[in-house]
Amino acid sequence: MLLDNFKFAFKTRKAWWYTATSRSRARFARTTLGSFWLGLSNLLSIGTLGVVYGTVFSVDNFSSYFIYLGFGLVIWNTISSSISNSPNLFVHNSSNIKNMNLKPIFYTLEEWSFQVQTFIQSFILVFLVFLFFKLSLISNLLIYSWIPFFNFLIFIYWFPVIVCLISVRFTDIAQLVPIVLQLVFLTSPILYTKESLGSLSWITNLNFIYQILDPLRLSIINGSINYQNSILILSFNFVGLFITFRLLDLESKRLPFLL
Repeated sequence: MLLDNFKFAFKTRKAWWYTATSRSRARFARTTLGSFWLGLSNLLSIGTLGVVYGTVFSVDNFSSYFIYLGFGLVIWNTISSSISNSPNLFVHNSSNIKNMNLKPIFYTLEEWSFQVQTFIQSFILVFLVFLFFKLSLISNLLIYSWIPFFNFLIFIYWFPVIVCLISVRFTDIAQLVPIVLQLVFLTSPILYTKESLGSLSWITNLNFIYQILDPLRLSIINGSINYQNSILILSFNFVGLFITFRLLDLESKRLPFLL
């Protein structure tokens, strides 16, 4: 059955990517700037938060801080959006799941594609602006960011799907997810550096979302990558992916009766 899901996912790849693209276009259908708004809104947030928190934390180098904050926010926004939208993913598609002959994996891949497209649209404009501050970002991205970026892409698929499957049986999860995400954001070195936590920096080692975010950010900014840690995270992601496909396969037949 797992092999059947893989075959179905590959066979329908153009369909779920296209439906995700249609969602992206529909979101800005009647606007002048279109998807440009994604990058622009991120730049406005980065500029505002950068000035405020840069002053609060007495930052010495504002250009470096803006880059650090900017990439952190862009990556976090995608992770947060993927997880926060997941509890109601099957609920929003319940009529299609009940009445159409499509495997539930289709809707998870469509949502993943939508999040990936949103990330790319947001990331490109922010990246281009930051090139004026640090030109080496291009080489860092192309040479050092492959494994961290791959880990990021895998994580924003399997973890939200796990949350989605749990939420189908325990609907209170949908109320809990935003609270947990807010706490994770506040305790993650995104608006501030890890060193600012002082003796509490050990918290970041337990923050698995930060373990996805930080290696990608550092590889882009500094061109540095801990290969041992990245391979370990990659192994963890593949285990999570396997468990996700397994659970999705087991729940597929029960899903119409749970929605």
